[in-house]
Amino acid sequence: MNPKYNVKRQDGFTMIEVMVVVVIVAILAAIAVPIYTAYVRRAHASEAKSVIGSISNGADMFFQTYGEWPSDTDDLERKGLLEIKASTKRTWTFELQLPTFINAESTAEMEGGAGKQITFDRDIGKFSGYGTGEDDG
Repeated sequence: MNPKYNVKRQDGFTMIEVMVVVVIVAILAAIAVPIYTAYVRRAHASEAKSVIGSISNGADMFFQTYGEWPSDTDDLERKGLLEIKASTKRTWTFELQLPTFINAESTAEMEGGAGKQITFDRDIGKFSGYGTGEDDG
């Protein structure tokens, strides 16, 4: 037999091919993970932002009716101008600094963790803080 034709063919991937695939997957993960975490933050913050919008509208109606700003969300709820779900109350607390600011802070019950803050500036109509792309810590 001629040794030139007696070479066994090896199946499988070379180490270089495997390493190239691992590097590609790592690069894709490095891109995808920050995008995903930002998406999760925005999702957690959307509940508080929605309630802040309702609080803002209720506060305006309260002011038009009673000539003063409500001191907290309980004032709005007692007057029937706001209804906050119990699940939202477990995950967020709201502080009114009217007429300008409404703040929300997450509790330990929120999946994103406690102490996450969102502020709504009523003068400029803009949210800042957690889940807004600004100071997402």
